[in-house]
Amino acid sequence: MRRFFAYLTAFIREDFNLRLYAGTAAFVAAMTAFNYAVDLEDGIIDKHRGEVLRFWLYAGLDAFMYYSVTVFWLLANRQLSILKTARFWLFSLAAIGVLAWWQDYTGYSKVVGLPVFGEIYSFAHYCFSNLSSALTVWVPFAVFYLLVDRQPSHFYGFRPDWLSLKMYGILLLLMVPLIAWASFQPSFLQTYPIYKGWGAARALHWPEWIPAVIFELCYGFDFISTELIFRGFLIIGMMQVVGRGAVLPMVAVYATVHFGKPLGETIGSVFGGYILGVLAYQSRTIWGGIAVHLGVAWLMELGAFLQSFVHSPEK
Repeated sequence: MRRFFAYLTAFIREDFNLRLYAGTAAFVAAMTAFNYAVDLEDGIIDKHRGEVLRFWLYAGLDAFMYYSVTVFWLLANRQLSILKTARFWLFSLAAIGVLAWWQDYTGYSKVVGLPVFGEIYSFAHYCFSNLSSALTVWVPFAVFYLLVDRQPSHFYGFRPDWLSLKMYGILLLLMVPLIAWASFQPSFLQTYPIYKGWGAARALHWPEWIPAVIFELCYGFDFISTELIFRGFLIIGMMQVVGRGAVLPMVAVYATVHFGKPLGETIGSVFGGYILGVLAYQSRTIWGGIAVHLGVAWLMELGAFLQSFVHSPEK
């Protein structure tokens, strides 16, 4: 934990500015309140699912959040000249484009609509939706890295760092009691486990554990893609251009992608996003964030599975 606090305190000591942080917090809070007041994500943007307009609505919202907080940081640090550099716009617009495509993409629906997936439509739909980030996130960032970035370093934070992994492992252990407590809450069990079975094992004549494992691997892959976007490209990629100024804008956009989820989760994403962003900035690796994200997600699944097993009618 010493390393964890050393990273956080070093960054905060250098970056913290009361007016900047208070202004950013007020801005994110106001946008969050606006979203839940008008049901922006679910009630307005998602109404255009399958239309090109939905991509542009996501891109506009992401850009507004990202560039607003970026300007706050640049003003506070007297670095507005960065806005005049082509590299800033090249990197940031690439990030906004990939992020909006990832949020909007529904192309997998055509695949799972094929007759071969008829009996396992729901199972296939969830798996393909989680795997679709291979196309929407990994491919464009790989092309950008090879053709534009060309930095002699590991691909946006995929640098092994066992000391950091140990630090994140301790953080994950601290989460276990909280997840165990949450697993007893009715609201938690209304959502988790995400894997519902959907009759896939019966239709495929497989043991129940095989589709469950396949689903959880697909589910986990999308969390890795999430880390690549937010802590990989938006922190380790953008820090080449704006330095410490990469962290707060990332946090603002990270909150935005949670607008369709419960309010508590959105609020938690601000604090969690800031901590993971600082740690990625300081360590130059995203493996720890991946470990935490996957660990929490799978522990929540496991907690819900255990609860359903304990309370099954056969018991």
